Amino acid sequence: MGVWREVTLADIAKTDGYGMVDGPFGSNLPAADYTETGVPVIRGVNLSTGDVRFKDDAFIFVSERTAERLRRSLCVAEDIIFTKKGTLGQVGYIPRSHKYEKFLISSNQLKLSVNKQIADPLFVYYSVSSPSSRAKIVQDSESTGVPKINLSYLRQFPILLPSIDQQRAVARILSSLDDKIELNRRMNATLEAMARALFKAWFVDFEPVHANQEKRTSTSASPEIAALFPSDFKNGLPQGFQAMRLGEVLELIESGSRPKGGIDPNLKDGIPSLGAESVNGLGVYDYSKTKFVTRDFFESMRRGQLRDYDVLIYKDGAYVGRKGMFGRGFPFRESAVNEHVFILRSNEKASQFYLYFELNPEKLAQLNANSAQPGLNQSAMKSFELSLPPHPVLSAFDESVKPLIDKVFENCKEIRTLSELRDSLLPPLISGRIRVGGGLESYAS
Repeated sequence: MGVWREVTLADIAKTDGYGMVDGPFGSNLPAADYTETGVPVIRGVNLSTGDVRFKDDAFIFVSERTAERLRRSLCVAEDIIFTKKGTLGQVGYIPRSHKYEKFLISSNQLKLSVNKQIADPLFVYYSVSSPSSRAKIVQDSESTGVPKINLSYLRQFPILLPSIDQQRAVARILSSLDDKIELNRRMNATLEAMARALFKAWFVDFEPVHANQEKRTSTSASPEIAALFPSDFKNGLPQGFQAMRLGEVLELIESGSRPKGGIDPNLKDGIPSLGAESVNGLGVYDYSKTKFVTRDFFESMRRGQLRDYDVLIYKDGAYVGRKGMFGRGFPFRESAVNEHVFILRSNEKASQFYLYFELNPEKLAQLNANSAQPGLNQSAMKSFELSLPPHPVLSAFDESVKPLIDKVFENCKEIRTLSELRDSLLPPLISGRIRVGGGLESYAS
């Protein structure tokens, strides 16, 4: 199956003078250079600790002129990006097909352009993003007392390299799993967008009401559903809709708790205690950061235990107002939230799906706009204003969006399974303990 040899990243970098570079010094890229459009800048938010190859959002931009001035720090498809200061161990791989042809790395990033005659860029990405490589980066940075790495360190970073054919075979296996994971994530984003668009059409734009007024067919509701809507308004709301406050439609609002002395970071099983990483939309869970509490503590908790379709609101800190929904996609039979998260359950006047889409994170965050410390309390949450549709309309909305949301949770569960398979295969594949040709063939002795 060929000989595996240890090389450094400098050995496999392009030799054109730009194979390994760092980002521009901060003074060379001030905030004043940022623009609304142009060349995207890759920052830490676009990288991950091995769970996603590239986070394709939250870009800031610079002009073409600025990018040309800083062309030494430009990168393109198949380049590998490292965080050099901040959350060490973050890595990214720019996909082959992308709507942007080039990027600029920020001052806190490093870039590796791989010599494809020697190494496969995707294999190298999987090698440097493996748990052992990320742990080495963190450990080496901490041993120097400085929480950062530099180009000199990265140039000497070792990886094991088999033949180019075997590199490509390993990369194909791992990337096929990542491709399916990414497909599911994109599908989830589309499904949530569909449900959100329906909510906006019915409960923000009141499109069926306007269609009834004009005696035309609604574009967002079937004739049977459109008949549930009125054809007139009263005090700015459709007839039958009620202006209410959140507290009037809640059966429950509560946050979780944590054991005395805090949550044990070394506890890797038990009952998940969800925080900011799992309050980030529908079916978006960062399993790598999930913390756990013991079953004894969970059973002693008087609040914070989760049920399917619970609406979750992060109540303080930088993520104040961020929302999520707990559901069948989370791979644990029982779960709780920590003290930073509110659980919301509606009474018979409303529904969980309506609550999720009605609660706007930006508006929630404004509820404590005058507070020195960002945070939401129960009183502020209960004061949130909403316009409640009549029960037949709510029921029709629930029936329309429930299949979409259930599919999100089903995809989330599959993402979890695929991620676990990828994470279990990655270490033996990139170390040679599993040898591959056209497929998985054998464990090396």
